[in-house]
Amino acid sequence: MTPHLYAIGLVVDDLRRSLAFYRRLGIEVADPDEGQVHVEASVPGGMRLLWDTPETIRSFHPDWRPPTDGPRVTLAFRLDDPADVDALYVGLADVGGDGAVPPWDAPWGQRYAVVHDPDGNSVDLFAPNA
Repeated sequence: MTPHLYAIGLVVDDLRRSLAFYRRLGIEVADPDEGQVHVEASVPGGMRLLWDTPETIRSFHPDWRPPTDGPRVTLAFRLDDPADVDALYVGLADVGGDGAVPPWDAPWGQRYAVVHDPDGNSVDLFAPNA
């Protein structure tokens, strides 16, 4: 048996707000229906991104509690141009993003920044420096 990573799941407090944030990152995902507590989207490469509310998780794991001492997952998004990192970093604030590490030129040859999504998960933005 060989396991294959199929999806990454995020637990979010405000489903619509989180989806707006990830749409700004290029994820195509439909608005949830009224009362819908689970959403999925396919991303390039065959992976799936899943969003669930805490209530959904507690429906099968009643003792689940969110982490209290920082994010437990980081998603990394590659951009084509270093200037795109700067622009997206600023633009994500419009949809609930919280800038954690402003754009900088990393010694490993990338323009790099970190934003927290509306639920505190880390989202890395990077592009190769020319």
